[in-house]
Amino acid sequence: MKNILIYITFLALGTYAYAQESNPKKVTDTIVSEEMLDEVIVTSASREIQKRSEVPGSISSLNAQTIKETKAFGIDQLVNQVAGVYMSTSRAASNEQHFMAVRSPISTKALFLYLEDGLQIRPTSVFNHNALLEMNDISYKRVEVLKGPASSIYGSESIGGSFNFITKNPTKELSGSVGFQTNDIGLMRYEFEVSDHTSDKLGFYLGGQHVLRQDGPIEHSDYEKTAITFKTVYDITDKTIWTTVLDLVDYRSDMTGSLSTEDYSNGNFESDQTFTERDAVAFRVRSTFNTQWNDNHKTTFNAIFRDNRMDQNPSYRIRQFRNQGQLTGFGSGEINSNQFRSYVGLIQHKMNINFANSSLIVGTTADYSPQKYVAETIDVIVDPETGRNTDFNINSGDFILYYDANIFNYAGFFQYEISPLDALKVTAALRYDGFEYDYDNLIESGAGVDDAVDNFNNLTPKLGINYNFNSRSGIYANYSQGFTPPQVSTLYRNRNELRGIKPSRYHNYEIGGYLASSSKIKVDAAIYLLEGENTLITLRDENDIFFNTNAGKTQSYGVEYGITWSPIKEISVTHNGSYAMHRYVEFFDGGVDYSDTDRETAPNLIGTSLITYRKDVNADLGFSFTAEHEMVGEYNTSFEGQVDNEDGTFDTATYDGHNIFNLRATIAYKGFELWGHALNVFDELYAARASFNRFRGENSFTIGNPRAFHMGMRYNF
Repeated sequence: MKNILIYITFLALGTYAYAQESNPKKVTDTIVSEEMLDEVIVTSASREIQKRSEVPGSISSLNAQTIKETKAFGIDQLVNQVAGVYMSTSRAASNEQHFMAVRSPISTKALFLYLEDGLQIRPTSVFNHNALLEMNDISYKRVEVLKGPASSIYGSESIGGSFNFITKNPTKELSGSVGFQTNDIGLMRYEFEVSDHTSDKLGFYLGGQHVLRQDGPIEHSDYEKTAITFKTVYDITDKTIWTTVLDLVDYRSDMTGSLSTEDYSNGNFESDQTFTERDAVAFRVRSTFNTQWNDNHKTTFNAIFRDNRMDQNPSYRIRQFRNQGQLTGFGSGEINSNQFRSYVGLIQHKMNINFANSSLIVGTTADYSPQKYVAETIDVIVDPETGRNTDFNINSGDFILYYDANIFNYAGFFQYEISPLDALKVTAALRYDGFEYDYDNLIESGAGVDDAVDNFNNLTPKLGINYNFNSRSGIYANYSQGFTPPQVSTLYRNRNELRGIKPSRYHNYEIGGYLASSSKIKVDAAIYLLEGENTLITLRDENDIFFNTNAGKTQSYGVEYGITWSPIKEISVTHNGSYAMHRYVEFFDGGVDYSDTDRETAPNLIGTSLITYRKDVNADLGFSFTAEHEMVGEYNTSFEGQVDNEDGTFDTATYDGHNIFNLRATIAYKGFELWGHALNVFDELYAARASFNRFRGENSFTIGNPRAFHMGMRYNF
């Protein structure tokens, strides 16, 4: 009840952070206008530019002005402003490693698609829930979030939501910036940008950052990251544009692991881990030709190459051995390496038809991604006095997995739009996907899974309707499907078990609306039902080992809403929130029926509220001040976990949720910007994610950010 009251109280507090992209000192322009629905353009729904009023789905865009004023040093600070989105990361310890929740519980599952300029940053079936650490957030001018399945255009894994990060274009004249950020929890970030047109036809953008984290509030939580983005845009003719984007990310981080209930409650943030880490190198290059043949025909050719490697000594695989409850001084773990290269081609053609303002998009794509994966066991040395894992030895040749897998995904799709009435638009889409996993077991001893070729295929439809009452208001409805084949490492790690892994399928039903009233207020709202079949979930067995299995049927339903109010030019107020239920409809595990129960790590309430005051003192000087409230409601940490009370009763293990308050201030003078953040102002102890440790019979906590003061400065030229 406390959380609900706070949630309602902050319904009228917020901002849609806004500042002019070309003029960083300008901070008071109004975001909501009478023609708001015509002004907002998006690309996430079809890889083509569209007005918001033409998209039959729940889509939000964080524009360049929002990004500039938020001054985020983590992607979560941006996307969590979108209604119904919770990117669960701990800036105290996780170092950009993250969970995600959109129309689903907080999880690591392949339910989210991460795109750059409308194209996947990773191949299907090699999903990693930490994939956003492989991106360079300084290079993005806009972020679009399309909620619900988008498999009819993008393919598999776009179930809960698709996150499209759109890169900055070259500027007409030489421009750029240099900046520095730091805080009192050990983080420093250096960044730069430069952009220009070297001729009338050729322009470039170069942006990079280097992040260093040392001696944070959580032990064993250092990390380093270097990210570079280089983009060129070449106008071959007035109708043909050649765009190339190159990304390089080099990342290494300690993996501190989670805290026990006792350590979390007592503020003991010493890590049990001393050697666990994650090391990743990601290289991507994308080349795109856009050709406008005439007023009615446009073709886009895309070629993509990816080269990724992620090495891990993961904390979540460490297991300590006990004898009658006492530590023996020994344990086990795993060291693994996942490498892949991708060769991708995508062709898309859009044709405008001279009938009822209709258009047709057709396309085909092929993605060939050879993957190599090796996982070996390690022996862990444990200090029995402190419980810390102090050292390890690799059992060379003792393979858990060692394989090559050639992954081939081919697809064809179309999307047809028609407006039989000026106010009405109907959208129909269909996509066929085929998947082939050619698995070659490289373990010479004969252990593991036999060589295999596995094939999956799926036909994914979508149907949507938009009806716009005028240029400021409208409603929409859609039915869409989503599909996720098994991840390669999951499929072959689990094949010899009785719990065979099956593809997951989803059905989404949604109704929503949007309103921009005069220049004061903007409202978006959606009601949805997402039904899953063979939903993949992760459990922990009686030996404290994680395994994957399918839940027969799941169901998520709820409401998402966003309200922005600008009572006067200098003040804006925003609240974005969601209320949802996530349930197991049919689920049996170990002979126990868990059907009709709430799913774990699935908060009902999620919300962000902001209120901002902006002021332009004169042509050279401006400032803004923002107060922000982040809220996550109570949730079960396990569907089967029980806590034994002193009176002999049992309760389901839960996390109480949290309320976090942040303050942000920015001042801009000519080309200079200076800003400061006070994060978690009241120093609330909270968890970025809490889960039930079945082996210990208690909750484990990924600690959230303590009170921290963050500052930054930038010079724009």
